Amino acid sequence: MTAFYNEIDPYAAQWLRNLIAAGAIAPGVVDERSVWDIAPEELDGFTQCHFFAGIGVWSRSLRRAGWPDDRPVWTASCPCQPFSVAGESRGFADERHAWPAVLWLVQARQPRTLFGEQVSSKDGLDWFDVVQADLDREGYIVGGLDTCAASVSAPHRRQRLYFVADSISEGLEGRREEPGHDEALLPPEAGGSSVPDSFWSDAEWVRCDDPGGPRWRPIEPRTFPLADGPPAFVGRLRAYGNALCAQQASEFVTARMQVGLSCA
Repeated sequence: MTAFYNEIDPYAAQWLRNLIAAGAIAPGVVDERSVWDIAPEELDGFTQCHFFAGIGVWSRSLRRAGWPDDRPVWTASCPCQPFSVAGESRGFADERHAWPAVLWLVQARQPRTLFGEQVSSKDGLDWFDVVQADLDREGYIVGGLDTCAASVSAPHRRQRLYFVADSISEGLEGRREEPGHDEALLPPEAGGSSVPDSFWSDAEWVRCDDPGGPRWRPIEPRTFPLADGPPAFVGRLRAYGNALCAQQASEFVTARMQVGLSCA
């Protein structure tokens, strides 16, 4: 009933250890090597494996959805920078494209269930086409869903492509949609866009001068100002930025559990 967390960023890795010690995520060990350096046999004895673990949001989301710590599962939210419109868009030529390393481990270990997510963009959908084809050849049923954080009452879009692969049961019907464009957000006091009775109801709002015009974005309370103050803010913001939305992931896991997929 031990989890394996792989996270190359030392700051996030220590955060994982703190969360494990606090009982906030599944108990386990943290490995700081590149996923390319992990040998399949090193995963012996681990019930759950979380690659690119960040700050443990997949483990937290699984728990929120009612997925027990002792139920086998892998998660792998591969780096999005190669396929994000905010990056250099080098795609499969980017050295950070890490899916082949995950696939090698999947081929060797054949996990029962794999969850993951990727940025929802044209390049991200191309990435998912490759992932789906690879897993299909390995005998998995793969389903994906293009969804946004706003669907769980977040005051931002954060469009992501979530997927699940199951090696022994039928999966979700794949769904492909072209991602929409973000709509400008106004701070609550200016546009009445607060989200009452939600996780983000006390968010602070920061005005950002984007190339297409000013936009307002919510941040966690008490993390402003972003540039001045304790140095830990920088690490925290980087970790938050790379993390997935826990509520969004939990809903996806819950949906997967409700369609009768066998996890035993």
